Amino acid sequence: MAFNIQTFKTRTLTAIIFAVIMLTGLLYNYWSFFILFSIIHIGCWIEYQKLIGIIHKDYLTITSFHRNCIMLIGWCCMLFMCGGMYKIGNFSLKGIGEYGILILTIIFCLFEIVFKKKLNIKPIGYSVLGLLYISLSWSLMIGLRSNETFFEGKNISVTMGFVIPILLIASIWINDTMQYIVGSFIGKTPFSKISPKKTWEGTVGGSLLCIIVVSLVGYYIINIPLQLCMGISAIAAIVGTAGDLVESKLKRLANVKDSGNIMPGHGGFLDRFDSLLLATPFIWLFVYFFA
Repeated sequence: MAFNIQTFKTRTLTAIIFAVIMLTGLLYNYWSFFILFSIIHIGCWIEYQKLIGIIHKDYLTITSFHRNCIMLIGWCCMLFMCGGMYKIGNFSLKGIGEYGILILTIIFCLFEIVFKKKLNIKPIGYSVLGLLYISLSWSLMIGLRSNETFFEGKNISVTMGFVIPILLIASIWINDTMQYIVGSFIGKTPFSKISPKKTWEGTVGGSLLCIIVVSLVGYYIINIPLQLCMGISAIAAIVGTAGDLVESKLKRLANVKDSGNIMPGHGGFLDRFDSLLLATPFIWLFVYFFA
């Protein structure tokens, strides 16, 4: 493929803007983190509903109320997972989320199940699947950020709620980069028909390098416990790769190249966060039950 300078410029500019927005949201404070993932939540839902509408024509029949209410229920799940630091005056976001889930779910069921003359259960099922695929993941990400356990590293004093999401996202990015580099040099054996460009050599070699790099940097430079570094990087590498395949399968079923075009040259929200979507619930389980 011939080198296209204009395409290269577009991809590079988009990548820089994306990196600045992500780093600002992740590092500034817990409110910027919540706002960042609220935006990502909405973007992922819009693309998911578009893809499901292409794959299953029944989903095109849902009302705008159904389309927006289910997203709002998912966002209330994110509010529910907010920790004690998330307050507006005397009101906690967790409390608002709890009541929001209850009230909106009742209203949704009344309008979509009870009051409908003809019940079509499939679109409701696809929306519930979206709650599990998208809203659950980002809710648990907010739960990870809300961990107020104090962490004393080398030259830094922060909470584990700051460390764990950064470690997870860094692991996902490093894993993607390492798999691409290793696959480009020695990749020969196709990994899956779902994603023809992936190879076994790139996937295995890149994942091992991700675990090694994250563990060494996290332990020796930042002083993060080694078992935490190894656990998070290993889960990110393995489950994150599966997340990429899940989203690739959705796109293949919909017969589209990208889930969206919000980021020219890089696709949409689901394209950028597919690995993180699937990895986050497993990281949450690991942190809260094993680490």
